[in-house]
Amino acid sequence: MILLESHNVIIESTLAEKFLKPSVIDVQFVDYDGVRFHLSTPERKTQLLLSMHIRCWNELARYGATEVLQREYGQLVSSQVEPEYNVTLEIDVENVPPEGEQRDAFIRSIALLKRNALAAPFERAFSTQKTLEATPLPTDGSPAPQGEFMEIHYRDEEAIYVQASHDRVTVVFSTVFREETDRIFGKVFLQEFVDARRLPTIQNAPQVLYSSRDPPLEIRHVSGLKASDDIGYVTFVMFPRHFANPTVADSTISLIQLFRDYLHYHIKCSKAYMHSRMRYRVGEFQKVLNRAKTEVAVTERKTASGRTLVSR
Repeated sequence: MILLESHNVIIESTLAEKFLKPSVIDVQFVDYDGVRFHLSTPERKTQLLLSMHIRCWNELARYGATEVLQREYGQLVSSQVEPEYNVTLEIDVENVPPEGEQRDAFIRSIALLKRNALAAPFERAFSTQKTLEATPLPTDGSPAPQGEFMEIHYRDEEAIYVQASHDRVTVVFSTVFREETDRIFGKVFLQEFVDARRLPTIQNAPQVLYSSRDPPLEIRHVSGLKASDDIGYVTFVMFPRHFANPTVADSTISLIQLFRDYLHYHIKCSKAYMHSRMRYRVGEFQKVLNRAKTEVAVTERKTASGRTLVSR
């Protein structure tokens, strides 16, 4: 089992290599969530272009992804986006920071391109929550105001729903289990999320709720939701302490983005482990059966003419 990272390892390793020794490159690759990247040197080997295509870009741009990328990358964001991609970074190899910690930090920031784009709706929700918290609640009995309801359809048939309220930010994941065994494993894992929070050491963790088939109340007004046994909904309830300062907020955003990938990754690892254990047990049973076979006695008899007869 490996540790999933928020940054893209291919981008990080490729940039580190090309910054040391510039050369011509043209690489296309896909991330966990079907996000396509293109790293190339179309004109000269000291000019790198990194382009990204993410299926929910229009939604992310509506929630401020363009402003977030401008804040993080500044002049690196190219005004000429590569065809069939949503955003392009133009990197001049001759102007990168010198080798050392500064260059490593620069490379890591580039490798976080997808993470930073997906961070936009979460940052908006955190900011909205602080505004709502500072606003007095209505005294006439009317419901408390809610923040913008944001939908991010980042995968086929799966989405993330984010909404801020007066005292919390609610994040709902919808995920599809393609197989019956995946649904069983997923239910066990997600139930552990709910039960583990009862431990005194992690009671400050976000509240986690799980429901299968029926969507939670927060998103039942969304049109197009399917009521099917192979769909599960996971709700995270985050309170102000989970995004109290920029450092904590960045960590929260990075971790919650990886939730879906980690869930299905653990399901696949668990199935692989069980299959390996079953193969091992079958091999042991075969050894026992082989040892249980009785040896057949063979006797030889000869005729008067000297011929040998073998009887079993």
